[in-house]
Amino acid sequence: MFDRLPDGSYRGWADVLAGRMAARTPGFRYANLAVRGKLVGQIVAEQVDVAAAMDADVITLVGGLNDTLRPKCDMGRVRGLLEEAVERLAPACEQLVLMRSPGRQGPVLERFRPRMEELFTCVDDLAARHGALVVDLYGAPSLSDPRMWDVDRLHLTADAHRRVAEAIWQTLGYEAEDAQWRTPMPPTAPPGWSARRVADARFARQYLLPWIGRRLTGRSSGDGLPAKRPELLPYEGPVA
Repeated sequence: MFDRLPDGSYRGWADVLAGRMAARTPGFRYANLAVRGKLVGQIVAEQVDVAAAMDADVITLVGGLNDTLRPKCDMGRVRGLLEEAVERLAPACEQLVLMRSPGRQGPVLERFRPRMEELFTCVDDLAARHGALVVDLYGAPSLSDPRMWDVDRLHLTADAHRRVAEAIWQTLGYEAEDAQWRTPMPPTAPPGWSARRVADARFARQYLLPWIGRRLTGRSSGDGLPAKRPELLPYEGPVA
């Protein structure tokens, strides 16, 4: 399940992180250009110049993972576009933050894992060359747990978003508020065979088949959706 902001939109990790920063920084301003489902080419074309022009202290960049989940993916092009984004954003802020995105346990994503790891190798290399920080969510056992993922098995739960915010918070050098964000969740008895089959069938019908259809037709769940906060404005949301 997701937390929601007062306007009804989802409260993701960037919103949680912004709330923490706002509590410490008078006059803190926050923009969020991200749109679910965007490919790295769309990020470069639609978001990078806008972000670079904001003269922000900190910019977070997460891109390329949606490309790796496409049936046909030119990893050379993905690497080139990600490099272009980093080269334009790193000089435009005091600190650029990149991420090795989390990977859920399960058979659906296993076929894409080599591409994901190739992408993360590129992220590490770009960070080293441009002085960016890297948040290693992929290496966190807690975030691979299926219980950290929503029913669509592609997006994180509210608890996971809070852990991601904590990971970035610590990477930026702030004092830890949750030193155990990497710690795996305590074990619980797995659901029975019948319950798993029912859940798998519901997932396939409601999420997997539509997702495959979008991949095959070149569409995205984010098509036509606007950015949550397209301008760098004073933060007015929750501060915890």
